[in-house]
Amino acid sequence: MVSSASMNSLHDPETDALPPTAQPRRVLRMRAGVLAEVDDLVVDEVPVALVYNGISHAVMMATPADLEDFALGFTLSEEIIVGPGQCYGIDVEPAAGGVAVQIEIAGSAFMALKERRRSLTGRTGCGLCGVDSLDQVCRALPSLTPARGFHVDGVRRALGAIGAEQTLTKLTGAAHAAAWCGMDGTLRIVREDVGRHNALDKVIGAMARERAAPGAGFLLITSRVSFEMAQKAAVAGVSALVGMSAPTLAAVELADKAGLTLLAFARGNDFVCYTHADRLGLAGA
Repeated sequence: MVSSASMNSLHDPETDALPPTAQPRRVLRMRAGVLAEVDDLVVDEVPVALVYNGISHAVMMATPADLEDFALGFTLSEEIIVGPGQCYGIDVEPAAGGVAVQIEIAGSAFMALKERRRSLTGRTGCGLCGVDSLDQVCRALPSLTPARGFHVDGVRRALGAIGAEQTLTKLTGAAHAAAWCGMDGTLRIVREDVGRHNALDKVIGAMARERAAPGAGFLLITSRVSFEMAQKAAVAGVSALVGMSAPTLAAVELADKAGLTLLAFARGNDFVCYTHADRLGLAGA
């Protein structure tokens, strides 16, 4: 399993270190009617500029960890490239005020990117900021092959294991997690970020870097299932998505059309299956 990255050291321009994922703060806490000054740990988010072939395309607020995975996952899930082979290199460069991620992509992909005229300078996890036409929201999705071996036992195993892998969430209480899970529920890749979209992009990027077969497992997210979360899963070619919180109607409708089995409100032994329930193994449930 590939777990989320540990906390980075403080940013030092002399060593080109990335900013930390969290920093200590002295706070005044009220608990059980008692006021006390205590040390707290606060999750960090920094502007991350995604620079394609030397041209800045998007600036997203993100947790400064696993940024190579984030860059590749974003590039794939936004369909800036059609496959990992069109990405020739990724360099993460600490910069004044944030981090610049230099991404070298194929010339044909770069020309198509410029024609899209997207600018995603936005807030934390704001996946559709800068889209300038409705056509760019509802993109054509691949026809998903039903997941083989997707079973409630695997879902429950993954749900039982995800908490122990949420290092940043334990420290700060302010991060989302996403995970790529084997059909048996084994957590193979876990990533965290202040933005739920960012966490999922990091997992998608890590899957591509490790050449994981999308049909060999399912995605688990600790957040709600929004339209774009379902869209990213479908674009990645994954046939099953499990969310621990509520879905939106737009996400359910997208999942239904794309052939994506969507579970939400998944906690402990409980879940609600919104689409393609016939593809979920229930024996012994």
